[in-house]
Amino acid sequence: MNNKDFALPIHWNDYEDIAMELYEKFGDAFDEPKIYRLRFTDLLEWVLSLPNFVGKREESTEGHLEQIQTAWAYEWRDNQ
Repeated sequence: MNNKDFALPIHWNDYEDIAMELYEKFGDAFDEPKIYRLRFTDLLEWVLSLPNFVGKREESTEGHLEQIQTAWAYEWRDNQ
């Protein structure tokens, strides 16, 4: 059993948690310029596929995706 089994559910407004999960998943494969050039359709699918993510596709907004994108870029910067 790992710590992911006990992780809290992640919702659309948990931007920092989503950003940390995306950084864990992709690491340095996506640097800041690449993160900001992502298509929202791709970002949406990646967020929906994260473990413990419980949000629904229809609850997503452009504002959520922009906040996630920005938080992911900050997470990437923090790890450089």
